[in-house]
Amino acid sequence: MIRLTGFADPRMAQLFVDYMAVRGIRLYIVPEERLTVVLEDESQREIVENELKQFLDEPLQPRYQAASWRRERIDSTALWRGESILTLLRQRAGPLTITLALLCCVIFVAMRLFGDLTLLAWLSWRMDGGQLSQPWRWVSHILLHFSLLHLLFNLLWWWYIGGMLEKHLGSSKLLVITLIAALLGGWLQAQYDGLFFSGLSGVVCALMGYAWLRGERDPAGDIFLPRGLMVFIALWLAVIYITIPDASAVALVICLAAGMAMAFVDTLRRRYR
Repeated sequence: MIRLTGFADPRMAQLFVDYMAVRGIRLYIVPEERLTVVLEDESQREIVENELKQFLDEPLQPRYQAASWRRERIDSTALWRGESILTLLRQRAGPLTITLALLCCVIFVAMRLFGDLTLLAWLSWRMDGGQLSQPWRWVSHILLHFSLLHLLFNLLWWWYIGGMLEKHLGSSKLLVITLIAALLGGWLQAQYDGLFFSGLSGVVCALMGYAWLRGERDPAGDIFLPRGLMVFIALWLAVIYITIPDASAVALVICLAAGMAMAFVDTLRRRYR
């Protein structure tokens, strides 16, 4: 076993390992004082050392990120062939992530069976604005989805980012972000855009903002969202605002900002410890 180098940033270590894996060379990360990248096959040492030198000179080259995405797709395909869907969900998500996703699916099926208005009568924001007698309505609107595309889009992001947060920060942190985003987004839309709003979109935006800023301020941590993906999200929100200029678009932006604010507070505390 040949120890090649150590990385302080786990993302950089994984990026190089993924790049070499796509090229057919298997490396391992050993958690020592630093994250040490090791090679088992000594005959590949010269190739790996040359690639490592290039990587350390220009780690932000697009080919490394592209290789990482390709490696993830390969691993996911292999997992789908060898494991069940439930196993895949358990590996990448926690109990809160899975439970809320299942609730959204159950509610969506119920809306198809009993009609949208029936479920809205039970789970949407109250018509008179009085939530104290039925407190679940403050957050239950996030379970409602009127279209399959809307449901799938939100659940993919919820699983990807929410699962990451729950795995590394715990269910309580994910629950706090979810509740704050649900309350904030629901109140804004109820005030300015009527009562027929629904979905996890506001929560997903808060998670996006949290994951991105936390990764920027704590690059050695396990929570992050690539900058390129964040640019895409910003463009997506801009398109929504231009095409649907109502309170729902504003609520998404404010939830995104709320997630970033929570990440700022959390990383500020971390830096003072």
